[in-house]
Parts: sequence; structure tokens; C-alpha cells
Amino acid sequence: MSLIGKYADLKVAKLVDFGVYLLGEDETEILLPIRYVPENTQLDDTIRVFIYRDSEDRVIATTEKPYAIVGEFAWLRVKAVTDVGAFLDWGLMKDLLCPFREQKMKMEEGRSYLVYVYVDEKTGRIAATAKLEQIISDLNAEFTEGQEVSIMIGHQSDLGYSAIIDNKGMGILYNNEIFGAIREGDVYKAWVKKVREDGKIDLSLQQQGYHLEVPRVGEELFEILKKENGFLPLNDKSSPEEIYDNLQMSKKNFKKVIGLLYKQRIITIEKDGIHLVKPEKE
Repeated sequence: MSLIGKYADLKVAKLVDFGVYLLGEDETEILLPIRYVPENTQLDDTIRVFIYRDSEDRVIATTEKPYAIVGEFAWLRVKAVTDVGAFLDWGLMKDLLCPFREQKMKMEEGRSYLVYVYVDEKTGRIAATAKLEQIISDLNAEFTEGQEVSIMIGHQSDLGYSAIIDNKGMGILYNNEIFGAIREGDVYKAWVKKVREDGKIDLSLQQQGYHLEVPRVGEELFEILKKENGFLPLNDKSSPEEIYDNLQMSKKNFKKVIGLLYKQRIITIEKDGIHLVKPEKE
């Protein structure tokens, strides 16, 4: 069934004491248990549900939302390890299995891992894999330098963090591109800094290029200063961490921005921080 692991808007075909049956593909009926049935549901109503298999391997519907559906990557915590693999918390009553053969390293209870959700072709069951390189290769996504993307932070290494790009590629966010605290599993806006000849992708949390970045960020900084009564306790002597914690920008871009605003006589740069220039009275 092609609906397995996906959301679908299905029509109510039958009302029963223990729930409702929804009309699926090829006129098949899929049970939505009573605990998930919206109040006052009637025949022919349409309900948005997620389709999966229950513990008895029956196709079933739920209005609960998993942390990831088939075809998506997610950062999931291991609830239990058994003789068949690791069971991951993915937001539904039935946990998601990552078989031992799909684990890059032996998973441990209580720890979280970056995985991809898929349907096992042999069993028709939804499962997870931590072997992401082949998945990424099969997706064969293309990115261009300077492209704005959404990234999910993966595992940390000595170089930085691996990251899933737009749910279809993988890159690396180097330590020197990180100016504040980030966490594995979090999602950020980022930019493709470089696409290497071997296909590997370097990422940045800052848009690249003076002409692209500075005017936009200058406007944002100007608005922040107005909200803060014309003062921010930051200047070109502030640490990269202080700047990122307050403004989510690198010190390099911060210095460019305040330099531009200073030349335009919009701000003054003092020892205690930056000040908006008060307009002269006529």
C-alpha cells in the first residue's frame, strides 16, 4: 500500500463502536481507533491521518503526528534495545524499529541518533536506518554555492557537525562557522558555502558575500537598535560568542555591518557599545 508511512485525507466509510473505518486505496477500509476519532464525526467526513502498521502488523490510521514520515530524516531517541534491534521514539504509540543491520554503530538505550525513515520492501513495515550515505547517494540531490537551505544538525566530529540539507543531501558545518551553541537534531537556516569536486558540501550559518549580506543585516541591526532604545553593548572588541548570542551573526559580518552603518553616520561606535545617531533637530 503506497499510503504506508504517509499522511492522507481519507473519507469516513463506516462508523463502529471501536472507531471508524476510512476509505483507502482500492476501496480498502482502514481503521481509525476510537481514541483518535474527532468529536461528532459523521459518515463521509474527511479526516487527515497518518497510515502505518500496528503491533499486529495491521494497516491502521492515527491522528497523532510522528516526528518523521517515510522519506524524511530525524533525530530520534532509543527507548529500548532488543534482540531484533533498537526501538526509537518517533511520537506514536508503536515505536520505530532500527534493525541491527541498519545501524552504523551499535545503538544504546537513552541515546539519540540521526536516522532515515523508510518502508522495508520485504515486510512492508516502516523502519529506520542509520546508514545514511547510501540514502544520500540514491537521492542524488544537487546544490549550488550561495543557495539558502534548511539543515538538521547531525553528529559532531573534530571538524564540526554533519548536517542533513533540505531533507535530501548531506554536508558539514565546520567549527569555524559556528559562533554560538547549537544542538544535534536542531534545524537551522543555512547557506551552501562550497560544493567540492568530490560532491561534498560545506555549509555556513551566514550568507556569503559582502554585497549580499551586509545591506540586509544592516537593516536588521538598525531595527534592533531602535527597539533597544538606540544602544547595544557590543562593538568590534566584543567576542564572537557575545555577538552571536545577541545577534546570531559572525564577528566578521558584524564588523562589516557596523563599519557600513558608521560610514553612513547612522551609528557611533563607543567603548561601551554602539549607539544610534540621534537625528538633528531642525
